[in-house]
Parts: sequence; C-alpha cells; structure tokens
Amino acid sequence: MSVLVHVATLLQDAARTDQLHRRAQAAGAQLAFLQGGEPTLTHLLNRLHADGVRAIQLEAVSTDERAYARSWIGRVAGHWHRQQVDPPLIALGGRTITGGEAPLSSPAWERPPRYRHHLLVCRGPRCSAHGADKTYSEILRCLVAAGLTDADVLMAQTGCLFPCNHGPVVVVHPDGTWYGPVGPDSAERLVRQHLGAGLPVHDLHMPTPMEGEA
Repeated sequence: MSVLVHVATLLQDAARTDQLHRRAQAAGAQLAFLQGGEPTLTHLLNRLHADGVRAIQLEAVSTDERAYARSWIGRVAGHWHRQQVDPPLIALGGRTITGGEAPLSSPAWERPPRYRHHLLVCRGPRCSAHGADKTYSEILRCLVAAGLTDADVLMAQTGCLFPCNHGPVVVVHPDGTWYGPVGPDSAERLVRQHLGAGLPVHDLHMPTPMEGEA
C-alpha cells in the first residue's frame, strides 16, 4: 500500500487547514504540516508506519519555494527515517529518502543569533485574513532595500499574538513596541523609522497594559 502525503510548508498554512484538507482529499492524499499545524509530518509518518504502510510519496504544497520546501521536508523525513528499525520507502521530488539527508542540528544553530531588533509578525487566523502575508512580504522587501540584515532585524512569523482587532499585528523587541494594524503600505515607514532610525511610528503604535492601560 502506497500513500500520498501533501506537506504544507508555511507557518500560515495552519490558518487554512480546511482548505488544504479539501485539496488533499480531492487528490487522494493525506495532509501533514511542516510547521504550525497538526498533524506534523513526523506524527503522520509515525501513524502511517504503525498502520503498515510500506511506501509514502511526499509532495510539498502551498509554496512557490520548492527548493526550500524540499530541503526542509527532506531534513525532517530523513531525521525520522534514521530513528526507525524498518522504515518504509519514502519518496520526495523524484528521489528516495535514505536517512543520509542533512541533520536537524548544526553548530551554527547552537545559540540565539545576535540582533538589534527582534520583529514578530503575527500570522494567526485573523491577522492572516487581514493580509498579514502581504505585510510580511513587504517588510522583508523593505529590509532588503534598506540593507538591514538578520544582525539588524531578526524577523519571525508567529501564531496569534491576541490583540486581533488591530491585525495585522507587529511587535518590535527588545523595546516591546506593539503596532497594528500594519498593512503593506505601512511597512516602509516601520522599517525606515523604527527599525532603521529607532524612532517609533506613533500613528501605528498600539498602547499596552504595561504602558498604563488597565
């Protein structure tokens, strides 16, 4: 018995699980998530192995960055393969997972990196519905255009940050400044003023309880 598995690769995929499940069902596939959703790829591989499945075809979905997706799916599947006594045949993008894929650990990932700002972009369901994907992409474009690297701004997409009425929500640490809503048209000012010059963008600023609100 062979099973096709759609692997959703993006963090925001968790906000559209139903849509991805329908697509997988139409293709006769099962759905797993590389990040943010359930079941994870590892959990689904465990389940299929326990059910006696001997051949698994992995297919990356929901991303245009096929090389990136296949690289990380291969790492995770290879890590799982190395832990099994009698693993099934697993194929990905025309090649077989052997367990010889790059490991999940690396000396470069031993400690948190140095950075000046830690920028969190909410990708929860409501922020995603309000276009947080476009906000993230435009912030990234502006960072590159401004010559700011990970050492200047370490940006991460997150699950729900809770003040959903202000979505898309963005938080800048270590100063703990909350912004929202931050649309693509606000990204350039956020990057130029706060992340580049250290000057808060007052009209986007969202007061927090720590700043005096009960």
